[in-house]
Amino acid sequence: MLIAAFLLSLSVLVGKAGNRFGMPALLLFLGVGMLAGVDGFGIKFDSSETVQLIGMISLSIILFSGGVDTSLKAVKPIWRSGLTLATAGVLLTTILSGLFIYYIFDFVAPEYNFGITQSLLLAAIMSSTDSASVFSILSSSRTGLKQNLRPLLELESGSNDPMAYLLVVILIKIIENGETLSTSIIGPSLMMLCIQLLLGVAGGFIIGYLSLKAINRLRADNEFLYPVMMIACVFFAFSITELIGGNSYLAVYIAGIVVGNSKLAMKHTITTFFGGFTWLVQITMFLSLGLLVNPHELITPHLIIPGLLLGAFMIFIGRPLAVLVCLLPFRSFTLKARLYISWVGLRGAVPIIFATMALASPDVLHARFMFNMVFFITIISLLFQGTTVTWMAGILGLKEDLDERKFNFDLPDEITASMKEIQVKPSLLADGHMLREITLPPDTLVILVRRGQRYLVPTGNTKLFLGDTLLVISEQEKHLTEIISEK
Repeated sequence: MLIAAFLLSLSVLVGKAGNRFGMPALLLFLGVGMLAGVDGFGIKFDSSETVQLIGMISLSIILFSGGVDTSLKAVKPIWRSGLTLATAGVLLTTILSGLFIYYIFDFVAPEYNFGITQSLLLAAIMSSTDSASVFSILSSSRTGLKQNLRPLLELESGSNDPMAYLLVVILIKIIENGETLSTSIIGPSLMMLCIQLLLGVAGGFIIGYLSLKAINRLRADNEFLYPVMMIACVFFAFSITELIGGNSYLAVYIAGIVVGNSKLAMKHTITTFFGGFTWLVQITMFLSLGLLVNPHELITPHLIIPGLLLGAFMIFIGRPLAVLVCLLPFRSFTLKARLYISWVGLRGAVPIIFATMALASPDVLHARFMFNMVFFITIISLLFQGTTVTWMAGILGLKEDLDERKFNFDLPDEITASMKEIQVKPSLLADGHMLREITLPPDTLVILVRRGQRYLVPTGNTKLFLGDTLLVISEQEKHLTEIISEK
């Protein structure tokens, strides 16, 4: 317990300090785990099975929480392009990177003698962008993105893990069965892929809907039992979908979307709990991954040289080519937007967890080298791409100001009224500075005023000043829209 307390507190402090310098917190969590491991403080931890279990639980929570935060209204304009990147993009990245590994590693790492199947396996492990990294960095940066890029990136990262997972599973089975890639293998594999995706989507929708009904009918006296029930629903979505042969990671993400875009009892309590809980499982997952690796194995020339070459290929050639090809049918994105999407192809915990699957298989040759390679490239990606997410958006002219909320307050879903924050501007004070002199639509009230760091409960005689922020509630959302558009 003392060790756990020390590692958790150190991770939080290091993550907070790193944010000031633009360092991704998840990279620093990995660093803390590596520092605590055999080459640092001496904690021995070499169980890939335990890491897989921790990763499975953590990713379930992370993907579900990401689904809850995904607005269908925001996703609707870009769902086709997002799912194309999540499926065809992953497949194309795997093929391009696999061919690069197969031909280049003969020269830079001939001692490992990677065949085409193993080359594709290593590429598939690293083919998906990591949802934990993307969600975390985009949230921490507090930067708005033009052209609906943020929901597109979140949708892609949240939904491309299933495709990569299936490719990894299929390729490991081919290696274990001693088979080679052929049309007889590709046909059944594609069928398996379609079945798992369909069952994953169906399982996510059905279990998400049933979870929603269960939570809304719980009627618990203690509001903190609602998040506990929701965790149980997440595990139901994952495990039941897995049992029926569907893709469980896709199911929990879809279930999160269903829950997050519906009326939910105690929604504020549940989302607040999951916010902290998601960070806890992320820290735990990255710490365990850092403990599993032996840092001295990452600084050998036979890994650094091919690792740098493969990392550079994936960042500057493989990912951009896959993105540009997949987005050809979608004309709404500018070239700058496509370049930015190519850049935010962050690797993180998911590829490392997929690498432990190869590590756990006795038939995958040089699995430890694969694991170290994936870990090395993940560090490069987080260090090189993760630190420049906001900077690149500014360079490409895609950054926009994000309205920061002044009131951390949400109405329960049971209340049908709408609430918005409105900043006091000269046009709002055209008829006078007193609150009673402002003309408001019917059934509309100003319930709070924020002035600097002070919060005021207003009356009709409250004098308003430029820069004040009003918290306005109305029976109809269109009334609030009228205020904003007119004032």
